Amino acid sequence: MRDGFPGAEPFLPARRSLRVLAEAVGGCRGCPLYRDATQAVFGEGPPSARLMIVGEQPGDVEDRAGHPFVGPAGRLLDEVLAEAGFARGEVYLTNAVKHFKYSLRGKRRVHARPRPPEVEACKPWIEAELAALAPQALLLLGATAAASLLGGSVKVLRDRGRLLTTPLAAATFVTVHPSAVLRAGDARGPARAAFLADIVEVRRWMSSAAAVAA
Repeated sequence: MRDGFPGAEPFLPARRSLRVLAEAVGGCRGCPLYRDATQAVFGEGPPSARLMIVGEQPGDVEDRAGHPFVGPAGRLLDEVLAEAGFARGEVYLTNAVKHFKYSLRGKRRVHARPRPPEVEACKPWIEAELAALAPQALLLLGATAAASLLGGSVKVLRDRGRLLTTPLAAATFVTVHPSAVLRAGDARGPARAAFLADIVEVRRWMSSAAAVAA
C-alpha cells in the first residue's frame, strides 16, 4: 500500500498483452486520481513498435478524448518526431500516470504534477506495457517519466539526448517534455531546436542499430 492507497497491482489482469491491459486500465482504483479524471488514458501504438515514448500524464485534452498526446504538447511532439524521421504511427506513446491530475481555476482544469506516491502507485501499468512491448529503444519525456522508471539517478537536463544503459531496453534516452518547450516563452525557438536534437539522437542510434543488424 502506498500513501494509504493500494497501488495498481490488484487491478492488473492476469494476461498482460497490450490489448488486455488497455481494456483493464479503466477499472484501476490504485490511487485517488481516478476519482476526478474523466477516464484512464492508456498507451497507443503498434505492438511491433521499436520505440516507446513515455510522458508524464494525460492532459486536459487527452483526458476528455481518451488518447495520449493529442493536445498542444502532442501536436508539437508529432511535428518534432516527423522532422527527426519518425512517423507517429510507428512509435508507441504512453504516460507514466494514466489519470489526469489537475486543479481548478474557475472552470478551467489546470495540470498538477502527480506526487511521487501517485507515480509509484501507477508504475505497474507502465512496467506491464514495457514488458508487453519489449521496445528496442525507450524515450522518457520529462522528470516524472524518468523518475518513474529510472529513479533519481538520472537528471533530465544533465542527461538529455545521450545514450543511457539501463535494463529497460537496448537504448534509453531522456529529454524534456514537449510541454516545457511550449512554456519556454521567448526562448521557445532554441528550446524546440534542443528538443529536436535530442530526438534526432534517438533516430541516429536506431538507424545505426538497424544497419548493424542487417
